[in-house]
Amino acid sequence: MEIFLEPMIPAPLVVVAGDTPIARALLDLVGPLGHAGASYAGTLPGDAAAVVVATHGRDEEDVLVDALRANVPYVGLVASRKRGESVLGAIDVCASMKARVHTPAGLDIGARTPEEVALSILAEIIFTRPRQSGRPIGEDTSPSAESAIDPVCGMSVAMVDASLHLDHESHRYWFCGSGCLRAFAADPNAYVS
Repeated sequence: MEIFLEPMIPAPLVVVAGDTPIARALLDLVGPLGHAGASYAGTLPGDAAAVVVATHGRDEEDVLVDALRANVPYVGLVASRKRGESVLGAIDVCASMKARVHTPAGLDIGARTPEEVALSILAEIIFTRPRQSGRPIGEDTSPSAESAIDPVCGMSVAMVDASLHLDHESHRYWFCGSGCLRAFAADPNAYVS
């Protein structure tokens, strides 16, 4: 007799705080992309994979602190870079926790409509989720090439020509992805000590 089992894993839960056009578009879009959506109701479910704050300036700090202290894998704030920095400056958590907040939330795809912004946020949630290596258990996972630390996110990156890199003031910096490369290129002094 053969038995085939297919694991039924619950859809990743995206909790959205706010009742703005972007928040509503995000809740509408999560289902077709294989995620579950829920509106923030004062407490975070323990299985939240992402929390997006899209309140446009109302009651943002408490939600952010709750999500960071609950160690939610993705925490995003829909705000301009300047307003995002201001909000992060007002919350009472350590700098390493503040650094986990994605603000402005979403990948820079040139989004203009609430639906496009929602799509960019979900793309960033998918992009930043942990990936399985696909290596068998017990296999040697030590990298064969030297590695460097991405100055933006702190991820280890193989120092090979195929990896994204940028030369700045006679030093080569290595990046895990184009988002970190763009952030560094926009303001290298923020990441170089």
